Amino acid sequence: MPDDDAAQHDTSSHARPHLDVAVLMRRERVQGPAARWQEWRWVFDSVLPDEPGAGSVPRLVHETADGEQRWLHPGFVVELFNDDAEGYFLNATTEAPCWFVMWRIEEQASVAAQPIARPALVSLSYHDAGRLLDAQEMVEQVPAQPEVVQWLREWVEQHYRAEPKRRKRPESFRPLLDRFGNAASVTTEKKRGSGAGDV
Repeated sequence: MPDDDAAQHDTSSHARPHLDVAVLMRRERVQGPAARWQEWRWVFDSVLPDEPGAGSVPRLVHETADGEQRWLHPGFVVELFNDDAEGYFLNATTEAPCWFVMWRIEEQASVAAQPIARPALVSLSYHDAGRLLDAQEMVEQVPAQPEVVQWLREWVEQHYRAEPKRRKRPESFRPLLDRFGNAASVTTEKKRGSGAGDV
């Protein structure tokens, strides 16, 4: 099952708008010179509507004669949070709004003879994807289905309010600070040292 990020697997009732989804991961044979060092690679394939009662245990749904596989990972809940409205807005207003999926390879095999790729988080937030990429996680994207895009855009239209831009203070009005961070004073008077012009 997805690890600590997968509070998304809580299938209890949700007060927030949400979608129940499953993630399809694909194992495919590596082609070309790279195949000398790595025989297989995992690829994020798609996000699909989840089936009621599918649980959260991944299952092998297709395997070819030469070993290519497709694994379905059910049980994800994608919720929309009011405090991340800007993240959904940035995704919904692109030409091709996307699903963002963060996934990892298992450290130890659990449901197959070898470790498989495990999705850990599914999101429609541009900010979620950015934070995960900043943390050096594996994040991939695929275009969202038209009905999902419409649902997301309708929610954004109702909940997103752009923050008014604050007028930038002119540099000349910024307080002067000395090297210790204290307010610096400026004077136009000439400094007079001892004996410097005293009568």
